[in-house]
Amino acid sequence: MIREPQLTVRELLSLARWVRDQAPGLELWVNGRLDVALAAGCGCHAPESYPDPPPGLLPRSRPLHHPDQLPRRAGLDQLILSPIFPVPGKGPAWGPERLRRVLDNLPAPAGRILALGGITPGNAAGLHHPRLDGVALLRALWSTPEPVALVAALRDCWNRAPKSLSH
Repeated sequence: MIREPQLTVRELLSLARWVRDQAPGLELWVNGRLDVALAAGCGCHAPESYPDPPPGLLPRSRPLHHPDQLPRRAGLDQLILSPIFPVPGKGPAWGPERLRRVLDNLPAPAGRILALGGITPGNAAGLHHPRLDGVALLRALWSTPEPVALVAALRDCWNRAPKSLSH
């Protein structure tokens, strides 16, 4: 996901096209810019204050900050459940137990489901659930001097965790 609000539209489009050229098989999302997502041929992640992108134009993603939002977010290509663990300025954390309850009751079919917020290699393994496709990081990647090592540690932890932690 490209989430760079300080970039101009031209810079954001240039970056999105560069990513598409460098990694053509990578699923790419642009945060909060339907125009750029359409021009770059990628998905649009619509933040909380953003209107829903129209269905059928491109892949659509939204955050899910509270289970009550689920009926309005059904049919999307991606949902990002957040925050799972405490994150400054992001409201109350869901916690692993609440995340599992929501995932257990998620109506099918649903698009890709990711967990976000305060996730580290030390706590990611406890999030495994059959309906959870993976985890996402933002702040942790921005704040580490070794993002490649962090991603490798997270992947290792995720891949070694038992896959049947559903309740």
